[in-house]
Amino acid sequence: MSSMSSQHGSSGSWTDKQNKAFEKALSVYDKETRDRWSNVAKAVGGKTAEEVKRHYEILLRDIFFIDHGMVPFPKYKTTGGTTSD
Repeated sequence: MSSMSSQHGSSGSWTDKQNKAFEKALSVYDKETRDRWSNVAKAVGGKTAEEVKRHYEILLRDIFFIDHGMVPFPKYKTTGGTTSD
């Protein structure tokens, strides 16, 4: 149900560099900023205002799912290390 992978939908994939720039731009351009999505898109590079707005909406949805326990906890394998008592 969660869509971490759906972030790679119609607006294409996002690089780690673009995601980092997106996060930084969101901290600079808050919801009160005029032309927020255009400014965020310029900061990210290679994305339109509509694409960054959609990316933000997906982020909000993912946070909602996580906060409401709708995303299963990953099952990590142990690597066979030993512990000392």
